[in-house]
Amino acid sequence: MVHPDQQEAPPTMAHHRNETRPFRRWPRLARSLVAYAWAAPCSLLGLLLGVGALACRGRAEVVRGVLEVAIARPGTAACARAGRLPFGAITFGHVVVGASGDALTALREHERAHVRQYECWGPVFLVAYPLSSLFQALRGRHPYRDNHFEVHARATDSLPV
Repeated sequence: MVHPDQQEAPPTMAHHRNETRPFRRWPRLARSLVAYAWAAPCSLLGLLLGVGALACRGRAEVVRGVLEVAIARPGTAACARAGRLPFGAITFGHVVVGASGDALTALREHERAHVRQYECWGPVFLVAYPLSSLFQALRGRHPYRDNHFEVHARATDSLPV
């Protein structure tokens, strides 16, 4: 209760911002759990791909909350075959599958940008990404290089354009 001689201060702009974006006030753990849950259907696809890689003697490790699976170990025949894949690494939710450990290390920041995109878009990302490629192709542009999500991911890392 406010004393009659005192007036209640109007809400500050910071107060207003917090009211319009309550998600920012959540504790970090709650935000992380929501992000993992929202991306979980996509992560499941990555796990299925990762299990196949592990069955072919690949390796897996968790790096900063993301499961990284290397399809092949250096110096193996599988590694030579993995080098012919059309990608160095591919991300599904919180799972990154790479041709090798070296590829995972080199592409880590780029793939982390895709992890953040999955956290924002969730399962919709599985449709939005190919639609962005199709849109670019219909415009006569490169479907991978000019894909909105790839452009954004490159902007957050040091990969050449």
